[in-house]
Amino acid sequence: MAGKGTKAGGSGVKIVAQNKNARRLFDLFDRYEAGIVLTGSEMKSVRAGRVSFKDSYITFSRGEAFLTGVHIAAYENAGYAGHEPDRDRKLLLHKREIDLLRGKVEQKGLTVIPTAMYLKKSLVKVEIALARGKKVHDQREELKQRAVKRDMAREMAEVKKKM
Repeated sequence: MAGKGTKAGGSGVKIVAQNKNARRLFDLFDRYEAGIVLTGSEMKSVRAGRVSFKDSYITFSRGEAFLTGVHIAAYENAGYAGHEPDRDRKLLLHKREIDLLRGKVEQKGLTVIPTAMYLKKSLVKVEIALARGKKVHDQREELKQRAVKRDMAREMAEVKKKM
């Protein structure tokens, strides 16, 4: 597990997984912290960092929020009491937060995506964010801006070396 998780400032928070495509594909707005309902073997796999956020999102049904599309790999030593890696998992949010998120998703055309999963005092938490999908031209523009910044930094470093 070396290098898989990082401790954030000694605050007892260990990042297990991050959605690396979230900032590239979406404009992120409000962020929320949610608990998640897991089985024992899922908890062991999460602690081992075997989580993938590829194509995951939050759905709402019957006044509850569910995490859909997250892959938590099967725990090798689970035996017969293993879990289904791609099942929907219930998120633990306050009722008013669920209502607020559902309202924004329905009215403004936003979506809710997971951005990170971390351990906080031995509990698994999921950071979720309201997001709007970027268009292809927005993604290209962002890549161009990053390339320009990188080139400027490289040239500044060369100038400093010559001095």
